Amino acid sequence: MSTETVRMTQTVRAPAAEAYRAFTRSGVLREWMCDGAVVDARLGGRLYVWWHSGYYAAGEFTAFDPERRVAFTWQGRGEPGVTQVEVILTPSGDDVEVTLTHEGFGAGDAWHKTRSESQDGWTQGMENLKSVLETGQDLRYMLRPMLGIYVDEFNADIASRLGVPVGEGTRLGGVVEGLGAEQAGLRRDDVIVSLAGRPTNDYPGLVAALGSHRAGDRVDVAFYRGGERRMTEMMLSRRLIPEVPATPAELADAVRQANASALTELARGLEGVGDDRAAHRPAPGEWNALEVLAHLIAHEREQQTWITDLLCDDERWSDRFENTEVVPARIAASARAYPRLADMADALRRSQGETANMLAALPAEFVAHRGTYWRLGRSMLEGVRPPNHVQEHTAQIRAAISAP
Repeated sequence: MSTETVRMTQTVRAPAAEAYRAFTRSGVLREWMCDGAVVDARLGGRLYVWWHSGYYAAGEFTAFDPERRVAFTWQGRGEPGVTQVEVILTPSGDDVEVTLTHEGFGAGDAWHKTRSESQDGWTQGMENLKSVLETGQDLRYMLRPMLGIYVDEFNADIASRLGVPVGEGTRLGGVVEGLGAEQAGLRRDDVIVSLAGRPTNDYPGLVAALGSHRAGDRVDVAFYRGGERRMTEMMLSRRLIPEVPATPAELADAVRQANASALTELARGLEGVGDDRAAHRPAPGEWNALEVLAHLIAHEREQQTWITDLLCDDERWSDRFENTEVVPARIAASARAYPRLADMADALRRSQGETANMLAALPAEFVAHRGTYWRLGRSMLEGVRPPNHVQEHTAQIRAAISAP
């Protein structure tokens, strides 16, 4: 059986150790190649990578020579058989030459299609590897369009409460002022069920539907507002990407300043509110003010867990799409631990302070991982950019307090 080979070389201005890490750590693979990964980086260990498009591949590590060579088998979804990937790293001054060889493709139409798709995938991947290792910036994210929405939980119970006749879709928690969703007339509690003709049964489905589009494209959006199915055309907006500060201290200060502004606004809404009123439930199944604050505290704790995973170079946080910040037992536990409104608000302030302190304490060796530091900094700054998470829920707290 004849075989064909994909071979390419990319020169990257980065240490060989960083390039080696890019092929052997799950979190770093996400930063330049795939949307999710699980890696057991040892001889005979397993490799599993996947994309929101539905493609995935598995393999086994067959060679390790730290900072010089790594090899693994590759079996992708729908592909005719197993192929082999080898990466050779050749240092040269401040640069490293990354040579990737993907071989073992057979003859015939199915193999030709597999080889062609592999060629395209590795070409884009190697270009992004260079960007991530040199500047930290993920080109997929930089070029990806955005709807300008906040995504909220959606299940059969919420669908029933909203009067939506479907149990799957992407529920909006709000829209960003001035971006595509707001301009198209979408609003909180609308449930998007398709975008550009592709179903959006959940968040991964929404991401996959956006995958082939760029900022400025116009797409048709189908959504439910209550029991009414509607259609609208939306222009996809250009992503607003914050500039990540060069130092952890500057990053922490930016987060602290944004948090202080949001907490000041929250404090105004809590002035004169007693503990009984804070525990008042506006309606069955809806959070009271204490529980909303408990959710905000859970968010900070999840951020801290993610930062810890990144510091340990063993990221698990991005593997899940479930919102762990709304688990009822978790919310109830915090509400019982802090039954006084003043204590709960103080716990939120302290939790935000801990998150900022973790950012300020990031070591120099972590900052040297340009892609990981940029991804963390960008995520943190986007999370506190107005209207941030606390500000989004401040109106909910006021409504819960004033409800009859």
